[in-house]
Amino acid sequence: MDASPESQQKSGALVLVRRQPPVTQSLLGRLKARLKQSCTCSVPCAQALVQDLFPAVHWLRQYRPREYLAGDIMSGLVIGIILVPQAIAYSLLAGLQPIYSLYTSFFANLIYFLMGTSRHVNVGIFSLLCLMVGQVVDRELQMAGFDPSQDALGPRDNDSTLNNSATTLALGLQDCGKDCHAIRTATALTLVAGFYQVLMGVFQLGFVSTYLSQPLLDGFAMGASVTILTSQVKHLLGVKIPRHQGLGMVIRTWLSLLQSVGQANVCDVVTSTVGLAVLLAAKELSDRYRHRLKVPVPTELLVIVVATLVSHFGQLHTRFGSSVAGNISTGFVAPRVPDPTLMWRVALDAVSLALVGSAFSISLAEMFARSHGYSVRANQELLAVGCCNVLPAFFHCFATSAALSKTLVKITTGCQTQLSSVVSAAVVLLVLLVLAPLFHDLQRCVLACIIVVSLRGALRKVKDLPQLWRLSPADALVWVATAATCILVSTEAGLLAGVVFSLLSLAGRTQRPRAALLARIGDSNFYEDATEFEGLLPPPEVRVFRFTGPLYYANKDFFLRSLYSLTGLDAGRSAARKREQNPEAGINDKNLVDGKDLGSASSRARLMVPPAFGFHTVVIDCSPLLFLDVTGMATLRDLRRDYGALGITLLLACCSPSVRDTLRRGGFLGEDQGAEDEQLFPSVHNAVEAAHALREDLIAADSAL
Repeated sequence: MDASPESQQKSGALVLVRRQPPVTQSLLGRLKARLKQSCTCSVPCAQALVQDLFPAVHWLRQYRPREYLAGDIMSGLVIGIILVPQAIAYSLLAGLQPIYSLYTSFFANLIYFLMGTSRHVNVGIFSLLCLMVGQVVDRELQMAGFDPSQDALGPRDNDSTLNNSATTLALGLQDCGKDCHAIRTATALTLVAGFYQVLMGVFQLGFVSTYLSQPLLDGFAMGASVTILTSQVKHLLGVKIPRHQGLGMVIRTWLSLLQSVGQANVCDVVTSTVGLAVLLAAKELSDRYRHRLKVPVPTELLVIVVATLVSHFGQLHTRFGSSVAGNISTGFVAPRVPDPTLMWRVALDAVSLALVGSAFSISLAEMFARSHGYSVRANQELLAVGCCNVLPAFFHCFATSAALSKTLVKITTGCQTQLSSVVSAAVVLLVLLVLAPLFHDLQRCVLACIIVVSLRGALRKVKDLPQLWRLSPADALVWVATAATCILVSTEAGLLAGVVFSLLSLAGRTQRPRAALLARIGDSNFYEDATEFEGLLPPPEVRVFRFTGPLYYANKDFFLRSLYSLTGLDAGRSAARKREQNPEAGINDKNLVDGKDLGSASSRARLMVPPAFGFHTVVIDCSPLLFLDVTGMATLRDLRRDYGALGITLLLACCSPSVRDTLRRGGFLGEDQGAEDEQLFPSVHNAVEAAHALREDLIAADSAL
């Protein structure tokens, strides 16, 4: 839009001439236009829709085999080899049979290959989500009359007051054992969580995940890791204890472990000690020499193979009673629709599952996209991760999301595109169809060792807490509150506590932002905080005030207190006393500050009097002022009235377009363009010079009279 011809130099100084605002379309008109665009059907629109929903259709046509294929195959093979032991191990966390973890890894890799926008992220089983799924599964098993701590199928047979027969009939479990009900619960939970994620993607709510800050996610990972570690200690020791739920689960589990430590299985304890030592030593060596290793050593797979052979030929299960993985079937089970009754029961649990999965997936995708120079679409990521949960839920799979550790391995092994996920799925498929029964004699304590060692990264984050405290105590408090609530209460409560504390910290930062008086930097046109820098020159008889935050209902009192304290004048009380002494002056002052009569005779009379308070003008630097609400507008209006009653002029400088528009729509500037130009200035220096010039002109005019 062209500027007005009046944009010329006036009296040797540049004059800003505001452009006419563009004509904005009404909300109804915008909705009609969007609806018309959405309902328009054509071949190009259909092709664009398919490419948006399935990005693989677009990038596969640009695939360069000579550059990409070798790295994709190598990374896919390595990830597939790593996925197999992790899938079997993480089934312990979810309270499910290992075959379902393999199903989940297979389908998640294929679906994200088609729908994901990240080239490097690996989507599959994730320890935190497995823990959350396992907690819901354990709760539902207990309510259905099963004992989650027992390996046997079918309802528990004890003296519980729960009527097992009535419970199984009411829930439709007369033909369903413990493992059957566990996977039905997991699939119902996964379908609802995926449905939430798909809805978030459809309604363009990808920004919601950004409200889960990094300190919150790190604290949640730390607290959940402690919970996971606690849940695996019983497998490391080979003891059977009740699986606690609800408030204080971690503490009660440790108390049960201390009571049962005398019943530990010696074979499991020895195996766990050796397994942990080997895995930790291998991980430390891999981290230390990772730059020299072209391909990460599949330590987990080697440990599983060796442990399975030792357990099989040493007959550890028969001779020492060591718990083993048991039968792992091959092939695929016929698809099944998740139980609608269970879906209603777990609908609330699925909310936290969907949020955590979305937050980790989007944050990892954006992080690796930035580091490799491409972009991802957050809403499409929601759709992709949601479909990785919705569609596999019909094939006996449970919740998935992006995983950091496997993504890092993909990058270090040369991954270029998501074609590597197809290779990983092929490796998992081979295990599903042929190799799964070979892990029958694998000890569960070895799987627990793999899970515990995988928590190293999350548990080490506690060392970052002192540095986080030095950088931002508010973020450190969010980290501690989230982790502590996860450990002492539950993971869901920890997530909620983290969100609440994050919002409170955000409100606290805006409620009490930094306020300062500014002074001039030498002979320049710039102003800075006089308490932070030495040698600055305060403008004579003018106070420049900076408030580094928005002005809204929660901080308007702090704004006034800071201004009154720094300027040494409580304008509200002083103006009120003056109005009590001279009621007519109050009426004149009110007429004066309507934004229409700043150059009246009464104004000139006050400015000609020497300032009784040491200054005749207050300039507010609005450059850090993000926004104004109705209360903030009223605060500025009352402040201008009170200063006007005391003979002090209030000027605003460096207002952003949004703040200027709010002032204009709120009637603060009046209807006259000239009145607006006398109150708003493009810089602090312009406002200070205007205040001095106005006072000099009035004094000169008075002398002439």
